[in-house]
Formats: sequence, structure tokens, C-alpha cells
Amino acid sequence: MRDMKNGTQKSGIENIQKVFSAKYLLNLIREYNEGHKNDIRKIAVLVALGLVSALILQERAGAGYFIVSFLVAAIILLLFYKDIRRYKPGYLGDYKMLLLLGILVTGTLLTGRFFAYILSGLNRGLDFPDGISFIFGIPIPMGAMLVALIFDFHTAIIFSFAISLLTGIWLNNPFYPVYAFIGSLTAAFGVMRCRKRSALLKGGLYVSAVNVVTSGIILLLAGALFSDAAPASFLFAAVSGLMVAAIVSLVLPVIEYTFGITTDISLVELLDLDQPLMRNLMITAPGTYHHSVIVGNLAEAAAEAVGANPLLARVTAYYHDIGKIKMPEYFVENQASTVSKHEKLTPHMSSMILTSHVKEGIELAKQYKLPRLVTDIIQQHHGTSLITYFYQKAIEQQTGDMVLQGNYRYPGPRPQTRVAAIVMMADAAEAASRALTDPTPARISALVDRIINNIFLDGQIDDCELTLKDISEVKRRFTYILTSIFHRRIEYPEFDLRPAPSIARHESHSSDALRTTLHAQRINPDVFSAQDNGNSDKEQPKAHKDKPA
Repeated sequence: MRDMKNGTQKSGIENIQKVFSAKYLLNLIREYNEGHKNDIRKIAVLVALGLVSALILQERAGAGYFIVSFLVAAIILLLFYKDIRRYKPGYLGDYKMLLLLGILVTGTLLTGRFFAYILSGLNRGLDFPDGISFIFGIPIPMGAMLVALIFDFHTAIIFSFAISLLTGIWLNNPFYPVYAFIGSLTAAFGVMRCRKRSALLKGGLYVSAVNVVTSGIILLLAGALFSDAAPASFLFAAVSGLMVAAIVSLVLPVIEYTFGITTDISLVELLDLDQPLMRNLMITAPGTYHHSVIVGNLAEAAAEAVGANPLLARVTAYYHDIGKIKMPEYFVENQASTVSKHEKLTPHMSSMILTSHVKEGIELAKQYKLPRLVTDIIQQHHGTSLITYFYQKAIEQQTGDMVLQGNYRYPGPRPQTRVAAIVMMADAAEAASRALTDPTPARISALVDRIINNIFLDGQIDDCELTLKDISEVKRRFTYILTSIFHRRIEYPEFDLRPAPSIARHESHSSDALRTTLHAQRINPDVFSAQDNGNSDKEQPKAHKDKPA
């Protein structure tokens, strides 16, 4: 018993020594670092951002002032980080976007300090009576405008809040944070639907107008509205918006190129039909191009209904099938003859040709330097869906070997975003609607419902953020647009294209004029013709129905 006791005591002492050994502690730290590597990296970014902001905000010398500035900046940036983590966690998963956001914070502060120095010198050179009127001209709203263009409006709001508080610390003015916050919000609002670079100037003019009003309110609160400093303050406030538009116009293309960012302005440029890839698609695969345009209409309407980016949906729908340029004749929308090229191929070979258009599309997208967002949706627009026709054909022709379903599925991945899922559903719905012989509204609605339900049950949209309410809204929009496309036509009478005798040229001309007038009024002119000529028992021309548009 004593040996066992001694042995236990010895083992306990060894464990205590192991716990307090340096090697054991280092291992624990290493394991913690590996498990929380991303968290440590984010904390390091926040600390570095706080230090840089404190240095920029340093207005007077002294360690105490620097420490206070750092603590206040750290608290503001921590609130900024918490809001992004709560509402926009996707940005934290992308280190590049997080770095860009930090650069925009420090870049806005640095730009503000630079222009403050320039404008203060201008203020002294023009000998304005008030020495602080120049602060109304500092282009702080440029940061919020860039964030709204690159990220989203919600991030622009919290960015405006953080940057206005930081500038208030720097300028030591209780009214300036309000001025900067209102101007920044206006800048973000001004570019919410920005699809042209000329819209940046309009946003800058909005900022100028709001800044003039806000500066007037601040001067009124300070009791200086009717002082000699008011004209200079209004002048700087009006010029600030123009400087914001100019700076954003110069900086935005640099950010897009450096970080590979795709804004709505870049997406609009891809809709130009003079783009080499789009022109090649129109010439080489006209059927695919027409299909892509219809899919773009469907996707844009559905994306707008569920709160996704409608412009991104339209652009990606235009380019989702560009891989068919390589072998257009193997896709039914581009086949001119009634004999399909797949009749001489095995089902497995046909499925390989069909799935290859995704890989070919990715290669073309990289060759023509399409944005990453577009390339990702090209890769995901079929997900891992099954090529049902050739799979069933392979089962029917099965001789000995088992038909593996995996050989007849697209490589994936499945749609990762709502826009990718909408493009997938629009692609399938448009293709299936062309097979309807009598496209009545009820049949179109049933078809759309069946197509989207099959995609849902196959698990293709499990990785995106579409809700059941969103799916219901997508079905409704698809049904409405497809019903409008495949609308019924009224019956038009056939025209007799045989040349009239020369002796009846005048009568024929008058009859044609009457026929044209009646045709414009949707009246059958043959009825009137028969009554006038007394030949009511004469055989009437046969009517025909136009094909669906």
C-alpha cells in the first residue's frame, strides 16, 4: 500500500512539474494559436488599425494624448468590427476585403489631413476672416461613397458613423462629427444605384447641397450664420462635394484593379454588345445568345424580388453559357437541321460534351478576364445536377455494366450565392418552357413549379441563402415573364401576294389602302370585300396563327 501511495504521489508531482514546464506551456500556446489563428489575425489588424488611426489623429505632442487617442479609436473600431461580424460576416472570411476596409478607414483619415493642410493654406491665402471655415471643405464623405460602391449600404452607414467620430477627435470640434456623418450618409445614398461613372458626379452634387444646408445649421447653432465667416463656410461646403466626386472617380478604378473588385459600374460595362466575348457568342451560337438574354430577364426580375443584386444576375446570365462557343452545334438551340449530332454518340459521350461547356466557359472567362463573381456563377450555374435525358437513355441501352449516376452529373460546385441559384433556376425554367406545345398560363405555372421543386429536392440550392419565401417569389416572377413571352396571338388574315393586272392597278391600290386601314383596326377586310363585290359565297382566304414570339 505504501509503494502504491508513494507511486501515486510521485506521479502527481511529475504531472505538476509537466504542467509548469516551459515546453508544455509553449505547446499550449501553439495549440491555441493554431485553433484561433483567424481571431488572432483579426485582433492584430484591429490593434494595428487603432495605432495608425491614433497617429493620424495626433494633433498635439504628448504620450498621454496619443494613448487617449488610441483607446478611443480602438473602441470605435471595435464597434465597427462587431457590427460587421453581426450583419456582414462574409467580409470577415475574406482577408482581402477586411484589409481593404482597414485601408479605406486610414486612407480617408490621411486624405482628410492632407486636404485640411491644403485648405487651411488656401484659407489664409484668401484672407478669409474666420480661420476654421476650411474644415467644411474636407472631403471626408469620399470614404463612405467608396464603401457603398465596393461593399454595401449597411457597411457604409457604420463606416460613416465610425469615421465621423474619429474626425471629431482630430478636429476637436463638437459639431463636425454631425457634419461629417450627414455628408457621408448623403454620399452613400447618392451612389446606391450607381451604374455609370457619370453618376459619381451627381452623388458629389448631392453632397455639396447637403453640406451647404448642414453648415448653415451648424453656423446658426454657433451664432455665426450672419457673420463674416458664413460666405467662406458655404463656399468650402459647396466645393467639398465636387472634390469627393473627383477623388472617388480617380481612386475607384485603382481599387478595382488592385483588389480585383467588381462594382456595378464594371458590371454595366460587361453588358456592352461590343464586348469581344459577347460578340463571339452572338455570331457563333445565336441560339445560345437568345437563350441567355431570356434567362437574363428572368434572373434580373427574380433577383430584384428577393433583394439580391439584379444587375449581377443579368450579367452572369448573359455569360453563363459562353462555353458553348467551342461546340455550338452539339446544343439543341444552335442546331439548324433536324438531325442531332448526338444520335451517333453514346449517352456517356454526349453527357461529357454537355458538361464540358462549364469548363470551357471558365477558361474563356479567365482568358477574357471576366470578374471573379461572373466566373464563379459560370462554374455553379448547373451545380451537380443530373443530365436526365442521357442518363435515362443509358439505362435503356444498358447491356452489362451498371450505369453510374455520377457519370451523368455536372461537376459542380452547387450554387453558393442567391444570384447563382436564381441563374440556375432561370436557366432550367427557360429551357424547359421551350418544350411546351401549348404554353398556356396554367401549363407554364405548373412547369415552373415542377422545375424549381426538382432543383430544391435535388439539394442544389442547399448552400445558398434562399428562403422558402424567396423561392415562392422566384416562381411567381418566372411565371409572369414566361407567360408574357409565350402570349397568344390573334388570327391575322393571309395576304394575296400575286401581282394585280395592270388594268386594275388603281382599283388594287385603293383596295390595298382599305385593307391596310382595316387591318390596323383588327377587322377582317375580306368580309367587306365580299360584300362590296357581291361575292359573299366566294371562298375566303384561310387564316393562320403566328408562332409564339
